[in-house]
Amino acid sequence: MRNQRAPERNPRAPSVGAIDRSVAILDAIASGESRFGEIRAATGLAKATTHRLLASLATHGFVAHDDAGGYRLGPALLRLAASARRGVPLRAIAHPVLERLSTETGESAQLYVRSGDARICVDSVESEHELRTIVPVGAALPLWAGSAAKVILAHAGDAERFLRQSSERARFERDVAAVRSRGWASSADERQIGVGSVSAPVLASDGGLVAVVSVSGPSSRLSRGAARRYAGAVVEAARSIEAALDGGGG
Repeated sequence: MRNQRAPERNPRAPSVGAIDRSVAILDAIASGESRFGEIRAATGLAKATTHRLLASLATHGFVAHDDAGGYRLGPALLRLAASARRGVPLRAIAHPVLERLSTETGESAQLYVRSGDARICVDSVESEHELRTIVPVGAALPLWAGSAAKVILAHAGDAERFLRQSSERARFERDVAAVRSRGWASSADERQIGVGSVSAPVLASDGGLVAVVSVSGPSSRLSRGAARRYAGAVVEAARSIEAALDGGGG
């Protein structure tokens, strides 16, 4: 259990104790401390203070109750994260690459980043096909299904808890493992019946995951068997974004 105690008050600093303590609670939950007692222990806050701040954070949607009776990060944080991500250079750098990828493949292209227990679409270019997939910017999608989720989990330290949620765990786990060797993932009819996708990681110079590039469309065109036809273009798009970021654009 990580000890994430609330910051010490600086007598010369503005009176922002409630903000500091709320951030400490959010950090504790983000680190996996979901039970009330765990959050108290991680932050060092008094019982009454912890209860009051959790109630306030829940009212504003920054935390929510999970199925096990504990707490998880709430949807308000996803909306804020999506807004923040839209403002960073990554999106500006990636957008022309997504446009080229969509033109080359004829399918919709997306850029995802992880935010807590979800992947957020931070940019999207729609296919010109009449029958196409549409993922709006800001959409929060799960990490237990879909090719972009597999890429994220292949680079995550907490993949196990999402693997447990997959309806086809054995295959999903094999696909996640395969990302590490071949550099891309595919899916068909996983998150949504009738939708297929192919995804590849955008990596930082130290090997850490920055984002995920995807193409998606009807699974009649992007079936698991057809995925290799798209994989090269998706991987190349990811490398182009990496090169632009390394060149100083991000």
